Amino acid sequence: MAALITLLSRRLNQLAGGLAMGLILYITGHILLEIVLRLFGRSTFVLDEFVGYGVATMTFLGLGYALERGSLIRVQLLVDKLPPRWHWLPELLATLVALFTFATLAWFWGRNVWRSYQHGTTSDTLADTPLWLPEGMVWLGMALLCLSLLGRALGLVTRAANRQGEH
Repeated sequence: MAALITLLSRRLNQLAGGLAMGLILYITGHILLEIVLRLFGRSTFVLDEFVGYGVATMTFLGLGYALERGSLIRVQLLVDKLPPRWHWLPELLATLVALFTFATLAWFWGRNVWRSYQHGTTSDTLADTPLWLPEGMVWLGMALLCLSLLGRALGLVTRAANRQGEH
């Protein structure tokens, strides 16, 4: 089960990481377009809004991808003080706390996304963007992070159980 969740998480995070990288290109392109347009006294009038949505989306979509690759900041102070065979325990506790925290955030955020969708809430800007779209992308990033954390927790428990069986 842990292997299946980890594989699914890895594939989804690769896709999300690719989307996040694509958003970096979009943001760069939009900023460059805005610079050129302003040279001629014109504007898209949505730069701040869309770049803000893009930054939020790429940040949250990239979290699971970054977790899998060890790119998130980790403080190993406590773990390094323990014998190597016990390293899994504080890592499991930290993973479960993070999973609980992000699952709770995702639950409430998801309710907000659904409410925005049901009410047809849009931005108060010229673009009149349906807010459930950018909010939903942030929720998707949180859900993918939760899946990654679940896979990580199951993997830690499985590896710990296998080590115990060897001794």
